Amino acid sequence: MALKIAASAGTDGPVVMLSGEADLTTTELLREMLAAQLSTGVRRVTVDASELLFLDSASLRVLVLAARALQARHGTLVLARPQPLVARLLEITGADRLLDVQEAAGLAGSLNDGPNGRTDPAWTDPDSYGPSC
Repeated sequence: MALKIAASAGTDGPVVMLSGEADLTTTELLREMLAAQLSTGVRRVTVDASELLFLDSASLRVLVLAARALQARHGTLVLARPQPLVARLLEITGADRLLDVQEAAGLAGSLNDGPNGRTDPAWTDPDSYGPSC
């Protein structure tokens, strides 16, 4: 099954919806979509993975690089509702510690949400970020 990618405006930033299988043949498409979202200067991108059936290491690398780019501007990439196979890959590779993985049904959050989906004072003031972020 081919990868389908769509983007829409969310309340807290763009939402990129992935469905099907993300593999080496679709990596460039995924990279281009995420790069287009990041080029707008946003600090939060949500990737809805609820219909993503497969994610290979090349596609995972694209997600991690996008997350790092967002972290450099004190932002976050949220990977929302991954399927069990995708969630297991994230766990095995340790990528679940690099990405903000949210398994709850709701995609929405705010820029004030910490990595665990709760308000974290360190995330509320962009001027208070220290070098450890």
